[in-house]
Amino acid sequence: MRMSYRAAAIAGAALFAFASVAEARTLKLNHNNPEDHPLHKSMEFMAERVNELTNGDVKIRVYANAQLGNQRESMELMQNGTLDMARSNASELEAFEESYSALNLPFIFADEEHYYKVLSGEIGDDILTSSRDKGFIGVAYYVEGARSFYANKEIRTPADLEGMKIRVQPSPSAIRMVELLGGSPTPIAWGELYSALQQGVVDGAENNPLALTSARHGEVSKVYSNNEHTMIPSVVMISTQTWDALSEDQQKAVKQAARESMDFHRKNWNEQVAEGIELAKKELGVKFVEVEKGPFVEKVLPMHEEAAAKSERVADLIKRIKAAAE
Repeated sequence: MRMSYRAAAIAGAALFAFASVAEARTLKLNHNNPEDHPLHKSMEFMAERVNELTNGDVKIRVYANAQLGNQRESMELMQNGTLDMARSNASELEAFEESYSALNLPFIFADEEHYYKVLSGEIGDDILTSSRDKGFIGVAYYVEGARSFYANKEIRTPADLEGMKIRVQPSPSAIRMVELLGGSPTPIAWGELYSALQQGVVDGAENNPLALTSARHGEVSKVYSNNEHTMIPSVVMISTQTWDALSEDQQKAVKQAARESMDFHRKNWNEQVAEGIELAKKELGVKFVEVEKGPFVEKVLPMHEEAAAKSERVADLIKRIKAAAE
């Protein structure tokens, strides 16, 4: 029996709808922060914009609290294409792609404006795309402010760090910096740091002020010495395999959403840090100490020369970053 024109049209429409649904793709994005953290909110913003810009053809599902693995595990899963997207930071990424090490150098940025100018411009894009052959591509930087030392004593000069075990990320740059400043660098996983501080496994740590409240480190470390030694961004990445499977229009949509989320994050971050500092002072009793940066800068400047000597690529990035401040 021949199908009527109306029935054929309905069947055709249903087939088209099925094909459209089949083509829609949900990308999994994993990170290790809680859902109330500014980073999570910025990734959710990016997910919403990707959904809007692709009319639902591409969706991003954001997994908080390291549900799909810690940062190191996420990187490896993403590199082999098992995980679509992940969030890490430039400090940990330098082990995968040397270009990121230029961003991790202490006092490489003159101020917050210089920092964001580099990240949002040609230099930042150059670094994001440099890891394509490593199995991933960066799509966005999220500022995390300046990192400083916190402990149960004031750290006003490098001499105050002598004999102190300072938690650092598993990054050659972070380890070298603390060594030059006279401390004892101690790599410890983020999730283990609260208890390490509480039990005296380490004497202090270094991070942005929100660590005091979002991770409750202000409960066990009562002095934040604001020397602002590094400005290390978070980086949202996508697996090269996932990226290549997207159409050109979908890639453009992801890039646009990521770029918009960078500006969204910067504004939201600065507001939340200001609130977090007041909360740390009033509710946790944390003392904030302003520090003369000169002695710290002098101690760590050899790192710039060392990094440049090891790699022409990094030497060029250092030169370009410093020129951007002028």
